[in-house]
Amino acid sequence: MGAPLVKICGVTRRGDIEAMNRLGVDMVGFNFVEKSPRYVTQDNAAALAAACRADMDRVALLVDPDDDAVDRALAAVSPHRLQLHGNETPARVAEIKRRSHAAIIKALPVESAACVARAADYHDCADWFLFDAKPPKGAQLTGGLGETFDWTALKAYDLSKPYLLAGGLTAHNIAQALAETGAPMVDTASGVESAAGEKDEQLMEAFIAAARGENLG
Repeated sequence: MGAPLVKICGVTRRGDIEAMNRLGVDMVGFNFVEKSPRYVTQDNAAALAAACRADMDRVALLVDPDDDAVDRALAAVSPHRLQLHGNETPARVAEIKRRSHAAIIKALPVESAACVARAADYHDCADWFLFDAKPPKGAQLTGGLGETFDWTALKAYDLSKPYLLAGGLTAHNIAQALAETGAPMVDTASGVESAAGEKDEQLMEAFIAAARGENLG
């Protein structure tokens, strides 16, 4: 298995984009969910997207968006992919895909193998999946909570489409997560932050090195 692709989500500052450019991050996520501490306005997201390396994929994160929200995200960052993190039905995902002409990442919260098996419902409309820890009851956010889940649940995943592993991943646990899952792509937000929405270059470098099996020492 080759090294996984690395996505860093919830970027809010230009300096963090510049650090990600230097570190060779594969994908950057812009969070358009207003109640998130990593939320970026359309104007801020546009400025950040303009600073991205040409070969770094831009991903717009949305939760149960209406058409207007989809259009605003498209206008802001011209995303390669839309990451849908809500309760979007397969029909709605297919509609967003048609409207946006962007590839779709469907995020699914996981607490058991049955949650992973839900991916089959989206097989015809999603291009990739993202498996994240299921938020606790009453939580206001659907991701970025720094919680892991039981990675053995991913043994239930039997589709051919690639997926991202998310949920509480840090430089300290990413090697174990990859050993247990063989995930082709990994996604972190809080795991490389000094504060919500503020990435730390050293933490990002350590995470990427650990994910790629490189020794920084």
